[in-house]
Amino acid sequence: MRRIDLHTLREVAPLLCAGDTVLLSGTVYTARDAAHKKLIALLDANPNQPLPFSLSGAVIYYAGPTPTPPGHIIGSCGPTTSTRMDPYTPRLSSLGVAGMIGKGGRSSAVVEAIRQYGAVYFCALGGAGALAAKSVVTLREVAFPELGCESVKELILKDFPVIVGIDAKGNKIV
Repeated sequence: MRRIDLHTLREVAPLLCAGDTVLLSGTVYTARDAAHKKLIALLDANPNQPLPFSLSGAVIYYAGPTPTPPGHIIGSCGPTTSTRMDPYTPRLSSLGVAGMIGKGGRSSAVVEAIRQYGAVYFCALGGAGALAAKSVVTLREVAFPELGCESVKELILKDFPVIVGIDAKGNKIV
């Protein structure tokens, strides 16, 4: 199993192959379909206005963590079905998103965007949100608090287990 510091994802992405198991450490941003819709609306309204977080080199985790229990950093935070983000993914990839974490397959348009922009799609284990939460070191809400659990949160991960679902060459296991 390979360890990856997400700050170096752009450099290591070409070396990853579909099916590789990896442990991710570094910054990710949670965003589900409601947050994606708001990001696209912001871009449409004013493409020169900075977003609440930089897409350049960003990794987006398709998750909406549950409320944080006392004494914990985060509640359960398992992946959601990635195809719900497919309408937004090619555009966000063109703006610098380096990776995505979710579950399930992706559309052919997303596979092509991943290949074109040298990104990576990681598959996380569905149904194991409590286990995933153990890899979260810190949490900070960065955008759209009105969305509740679906607000955009910045997470710092340590050894978050995933499988490369679609590599930067467009090869896929899902």
